[in-house]
Amino acid sequence: MLVRYGCYVGLSEPRIKVGQYLFQRHGGKIVFFGRFVALLRVLAAVLAGVNRMSWLRFFIANAAGAVVWATVFGLGAYKVGEAIERLTKPATLALAGVGLVALIAWALFLHAHREDLEAEAEHALPGPLTKQTIKRAQRWPA
Repeated sequence: MLVRYGCYVGLSEPRIKVGQYLFQRHGGKIVFFGRFVALLRVLAAVLAGVNRMSWLRFFIANAAGAVVWATVFGLGAYKVGEAIERLTKPATLALAGVGLVALIAWALFLHAHREDLEAEAEHALPGPLTKQTIKRAQRWPA
């Protein structure tokens, strides 16, 4: 099928022979390292079948590649997670401190300007609070 229809996808007979030659010499390496390359990870099994790689050789190379791939990416993610955690602890403490300072500054500002705010509120809503003044205040845009 590959010889007959390969020309439609750019696989001429010389290219197919090169692929077979490379797979005969380096098939195990192609399958093993194919785990680390996204497109080759998908195509490695097809290439192994097309190039008639023995199932035992394919199984060993594929299993070894899978174990090494999972170990490398698992440990890599673990180490990156540790590094991020190490970096974020000081940042979290710093942000919590900044947030606390901002809350204290806001409370002090409100306390210092309480009389001014009460005067502005009384000017905007004169007299005692009634249902009317509360409804009127709710209609005002924020």
